[in-house]
Amino acid sequence: MSSTLNRDIRRFYDASSALWERTWGEHMHHGYYGRSGTRRVPRRQAQIDLIEEFWNWGVKAGTPSASEDRPQQILDVGCGIGGSTLYLAETFNARATGITLSPVQADRASERAAAAGLDDRVRFEVADALAMPFPDNSFDIVWSLESGEHMPDKAKFLRECDRVLRPGGLFLMATWCHRPTASLAGALTDEERRHLNEIYRVYCLPYVISLPDYEEIARALGWEGILTADWSAAVAPFWDVVIASAFNLETIQGLVSSGWQTVQAALSLGLMSKGYARGLIRFGLLAARKSEYSRAL
Repeated sequence: MSSTLNRDIRRFYDASSALWERTWGEHMHHGYYGRSGTRRVPRRQAQIDLIEEFWNWGVKAGTPSASEDRPQQILDVGCGIGGSTLYLAETFNARATGITLSPVQADRASERAAAAGLDDRVRFEVADALAMPFPDNSFDIVWSLESGEHMPDKAKFLRECDRVLRPGGLFLMATWCHRPTASLAGALTDEERRHLNEIYRVYCLPYVISLPDYEEIARALGWEGILTADWSAAVAPFWDVVIASAFNLETIQGLVSSGWQTVQAALSLGLMSKGYARGLIRFGLLAARKSEYSRAL
């Protein structure tokens, strides 16, 4: 399953990334519209705001002071064309590595790093997040912004992030989830599963899990200072903004030339908007630190 899924993800992003960049810019992730989702800002600014708000929220995990975190080595898992990678490297004057399954994305991200004058300390590689080509304890920060949903084994993904993270290092993940099932709402209904299956099919996802499920994995790894948050309300307006901007002549022409799968993804944007509206889709955040005890193991 993993090899077939990786191939499909690679093909999807190889075909569509140039169009998304042309239409929506370098950041291929949600925007942030205030905790209640009512703040009105331009979409690209909302995407930058998400990076900053996510960092400021997550750096509090297991540490009394954000000033302690000036990362030297950052790993961006699922880096796209390098939007977050370059932003973090420049903000913190740090070295950064981005990985993606898409050679097209890696090449474009490298071009953007060179254009920004950051290619001496930022690099991009084609790599599988479940088997990363890095030594143990390599990074101060492992950053995953909307890539966890693509992982065919969520526990293995977090274990691999734990392996490459130095003791005391910070893991930050924002990912698509489904609603919690250990609540009054109970298990997912058949209709909810059908809705999710359509999202999986269109966006090359194996499955998603709930935020409490991710927290359970993090606890099993022995991570410390675990923080979780549901920012669904803060990001949900993004999909309506994208829908409104997607259907102009230039974008439609680009969709056609990018292939049927990209067309399907554009036509199915409403699946995510409706998923948020009904409370089925959740935008889950997880921050935690690898135990300092790992240094002695």
